[in-house]
Amino acid sequence: MQKTVLLVEDFEDARAMMRLMIEKHGHNVIEAAGAYEAIAKAEEFLPDLILMDIGLPLLDGFSATTLIKELEHLDQIPIVAVTAFRNVQEQADKAGCSGVLYKPVDMVELETMLNKHLKGH
Repeated sequence: MQKTVLLVEDFEDARAMMRLMIEKHGHNVIEAAGAYEAIAKAEEFLPDLILMDIGLPLLDGFSATTLIKELEHLDQIPIVAVTAFRNVQEQADKAGCSGVLYKPVDMVELETMLNKHLKGH
């Protein structure tokens, strides 16, 4: 069954690469280039999973995650932090993230994350 993934990434090239990787696994992808757009699209599309870039302009991904998790109808959506920074697990946990995916994104790690959060949903 096809699932919907909200992909939040401000760099278009990185977003395009990840979109192709996710679509290869048969999932629908909705894209957002920033945190506020991500929150609006999460409310509109109710995705099965959100991949949230942490280094976003205006509002960082941890803050966006916290805001999404505060919305009752969105609080059960798993959100995975996507970042090049290595020491963020504590911040990710505090924001309500269900995991961390490190950049550059590895296809096997992405597949593992997709399987973990989308199988059985």
